[in-house]
Amino acid sequence: MPTSGAKLGHAHSTVRVGAPGSTRLPSLQPRRWNVYRVIALIILVVSAVAALVCALAVGGGAAPLQLADAGPLARWGLPVSKLVVNMSAAGMGGALFVALFSLRVEQRGFELALDVAALSAAIFTVASAATGFFSFMVIFNPALNAGPEFGSQLGRYLVQTEGGRVWLMTTIAGAILAVLTFAVRSWGGTATVALLALAALVPMGTQGHSGDEASHQQATTAIVIHLIAAAVWLGGLLLLAIIRSVTSKSEMATVLMRYSTIAVIAFALVAFSGTVRAAIGLETLGALASPYGLILIVKVVALTAIGVLGAIYRLRLLRRMRANPSDAKTFWLLLCAELGLMGMASGAAAALARTPPPILPEPAGALTPAEVLTGAPLPPEWTMSRWFTAWSPDLLWLVAAVLGLIFYVSAVLRLKARGYRWNPWRATAWVAGTLLLVWVTSGALGAYRSYIYSAHVLGIVILLVGVVPLLAAGAPIELARKAAHRREDGSRGGYEWAQVLMHSRGVRFASAPVVAVPATAMLIWLLFSSDLLRWTVGDLLGRQMATAATLVVGSLLVRGLIGGDGSSRRPTQMKLLMVVGLAVAMAVVSVYISTAGLVAADWFGAMGRTWGRAPAEDQDFGGVVLAAGSAIAVVLGGWVVFLSRAR
Repeated sequence: MPTSGAKLGHAHSTVRVGAPGSTRLPSLQPRRWNVYRVIALIILVVSAVAALVCALAVGGGAAPLQLADAGPLARWGLPVSKLVVNMSAAGMGGALFVALFSLRVEQRGFELALDVAALSAAIFTVASAATGFFSFMVIFNPALNAGPEFGSQLGRYLVQTEGGRVWLMTTIAGAILAVLTFAVRSWGGTATVALLALAALVPMGTQGHSGDEASHQQATTAIVIHLIAAAVWLGGLLLLAIIRSVTSKSEMATVLMRYSTIAVIAFALVAFSGTVRAAIGLETLGALASPYGLILIVKVVALTAIGVLGAIYRLRLLRRMRANPSDAKTFWLLLCAELGLMGMASGAAAALARTPPPILPEPAGALTPAEVLTGAPLPPEWTMSRWFTAWSPDLLWLVAAVLGLIFYVSAVLRLKARGYRWNPWRATAWVAGTLLLVWVTSGALGAYRSYIYSAHVLGIVILLVGVVPLLAAGAPIELARKAAHRREDGSRGGYEWAQVLMHSRGVRFASAPVVAVPATAMLIWLLFSSDLLRWTVGDLLGRQMATAATLVVGSLLVRGLIGGDGSSRRPTQMKLLMVVGLAVAMAVVSVYISTAGLVAADWFGAMGRTWGRAPAEDQDFGGVVLAAGSAIAVVLGGWVVFLSRAR
């Protein structure tokens, strides 16, 4: 008798799916499920294409140009290929993500999920190449031929323009992912490929209309969050339809429950990022009556309907499947409805990328130096009140902080419901750390760090000696260990993945004193004194990488002091060496900052700022801030060593 790994659907045999003791399924059901699966995929594709065509007709995204029109093939081929890119990205990233958090490696569904990801990556590669080609045709309208001149023009577009480089990088990333998804089948390899798949979507977030707006950084971040969350949401939904025929009924109910949790988070992120993006693109309520606004309304309605169906999954479908495992009609009905709505939203999204938003009149006058460098005007003078009222939201870290608070508070409440009491001081430390993270990235320091060198230094120092120690004092890993629902079936949830990461060889190696202290010193040097400084203050990706690197390196340093489980295992002398080494490194860089010439003179010296300290004086003050940070690091490190000895 074939096992769960065997092919299903023989005409006159009985196939056993799942673990021993699971329900026997007649051979007719897999065939029926294959039919349902095909119908579901057809609904997704048809609804997406129909929505795309209608939205392009309404918004004029494929209308012929009066001058230098590239022809109907390029005009329609560009949005169609972009739609294929979006949907294949969902099939790639969503399948990997859901497999990592909902399935087991030995399951046939896990293997099928990786096959889906591999096929999607191959389609993603071809579609990305086609999108880059059609973009070139629409923008430059060259004479299409096989001659060297056309190839030279295309090559210059792909290498020398921002849009061309984006699609070149995306195509290369897709090709690499297509190979990796075929090659890996382990937990670690799949996790690595999943992270790379989500990272491959980041360059796409720079496309569209976000770069033409004053708030282009917020718009770009919103688009990136939107793309990743929507990919996981749609890709996971698509995977449910594909693995249904190779998953037992009891296992499918469990997978549905886990996916619904992922879908709720993805829906919240999609709704939030979409709202921010719409507010930036429309700016006024009257703009909703424009073609761009009408298409956006259709997309919002479709996504809202999907969210309601997701709630039905939670409230009704799972209970019905547990009560009557043979009832598959409701499952497929809801799944097809969701895929249809998701197709509508995907088609509308692809059309929005080709539909110009309403254009408001721009103020007349020449650009200021700050606008030339940063794309935004110079903020008001940094007075005392601006320390508390300045606000420049960094959506990425704002979302991270909110999710961190939600998960932490939920875990504390879960412990309380079980009769356990969590240390209130730890909870206070975690809340303070997340709020401080929000203030550093979205408050006054976030608003001024691109314009004032000392603000950049102060922000990094607070992250390193303020945010990281507070978050570590919240003991999130210990809280998760006590509050998380442990997986007993061999799959991995958030807690299991956190444990794997914390006890991995890489983390243990990176948190060793001989690695963590030099890494911290090198990071401080790179962020404050090297040629990377301008990238970290003037580029959105540079800012995010600087913040993330500071948090990661700081966390590894703290782990080296207190241990991965909150207990101290390193000798006191080793801890003191780490503290002293960090303080010395920060002091050396601070002296260099105060004595060297003006760093990034073509940035801070050319900002055109007429208030506050002069750029050279401000850099000296930045050195003082870093020296003060080294003193705080010594105090905090000594306190940790003292507490460890007291225990």
